[in-house]
Amino acid sequence: MADRLGDKVVVITGASSGIGKATADAFAREGATVVLAARREQGLHGTAEMVIRDGGRTMVVPTDVRDAAQVRHLADRAIDAYGGIDIWVNNAGIASFGTFEQTPPEVFANVVNSTFYGVVNGFRAVLPHFRERGRGILITTASIAGRVPTPYQSPYVAAKHAVLGFVETVRQELHLEGLDDIHLCSVLPGPIDTPFWQHAANHTGRDVQALEPATPPEKVARAILGLAFRPRREVGVGIPPWVLEMGMAVGQGALERGLARMTRRSLFQDSTRPATEGGVLRPMPEGTGMRGGWIERQHRTGGNGGHAAGIGAAGLLALAVPLGAAAWYRYQKHGRVL
Repeated sequence: MADRLGDKVVVITGASSGIGKATADAFAREGATVVLAARREQGLHGTAEMVIRDGGRTMVVPTDVRDAAQVRHLADRAIDAYGGIDIWVNNAGIASFGTFEQTPPEVFANVVNSTFYGVVNGFRAVLPHFRERGRGILITTASIAGRVPTPYQSPYVAAKHAVLGFVETVRQELHLEGLDDIHLCSVLPGPIDTPFWQHAANHTGRDVQALEPATPPEKVARAILGLAFRPRREVGVGIPPWVLEMGMAVGQGALERGLARMTRRSLFQDSTRPATEGGVLRPMPEGTGMRGGWIERQHRTGGNGGHAAGIGAAGLLALAVPLGAAAWYRYQKHGRVL
C-alpha cells in the first residue's frame, strides 16, 4: 500500500517519550516526514531511530517549548529543511502532584509554562505559516483534566483548562476570518500508560501511580493520526469528554466530591517518597519509552486498589437521569448528543 502521508511534514513536540513517541511512530508508518522536538536530545535520537526503521524521514530539533524563540526556531528549521509544515502536534507537557499549598511556586509556574504556554508558543510559531499557505492542521494534546477537576494536580488541571479555552477561542477567530482550512483539533485522553507519572514533580510524601484504567499511548497516537485524515474539533480517548463535562454541569458538587474521593483512593501507593521536582525544572534522563509500565502493573495487582472502576461505573449509573437531561440540553444547543 502506498504511503498515505508520504508528502506530509509533521512537527511533534514532546516526542522523546510517551504519547509523542507513539505519535511519531504512527506518522512514520504512514510515510510522513516527522520533525521531532523535546528537551531531551538523547531521547529524541531514540525516537528518530524508530521513525527511520518504520519508514519515515525525520529530523531532530531539541526544543524547550517554554521558550518562544526556541519554538520559532523549530518551525523555521522544519520549513527550511522540507519546504513547509502540514501538521503540527502540540504534545509537550508535564505535571506536579501535591495540594496547591504543597506545590512550590516555581514548580507551579513551570508546569503552566510547559503545558499551557508551550501550546501558545506552538500556535505563535506555526499559525503565520498556515495563514500564508491557507491551510494546515494544528493538533493539541489536551486532557480530560481540561474538562473536569482532579485533586493534587492544580497547575496541570489549570493549564489544561486554559489550553482548551485558548484553542476554542483561536478557532473562532480563524472562522471569522474565513480561514476554515486551518483546522484546530484537540485530543482529550484520560489516564495514559506513559512515563508522565514518573516525570511529574511529587510533593505529596507518597508514591503515586497512574489512575485506573490506564490506556496505551498508541491509542492516543491513533486518534491524533486520524485527525490528519479527518480533522475534527475535539476527540476523546477513553471516557467521552462530554460525558464527564455534562456530569459536572448537572451533578455539580456531588460528582466533584465523588471524583475527588475516587482520585485520592486510586492515586497513592502505600510507600512514602521524599519530595522531588521530577522533570519539571530540568529534563530527566530516564523514562524515554512509550509506556510507563502501568497497564502491566494494574493487571498484575488487579487495579489500583481494585475499586476505582467500580466506583466510576456506579457513579455514571447514579448520574443516568441528570446525564439524560444534559444530553437533551446538548442536543438543543449543538443539534447532536455525541
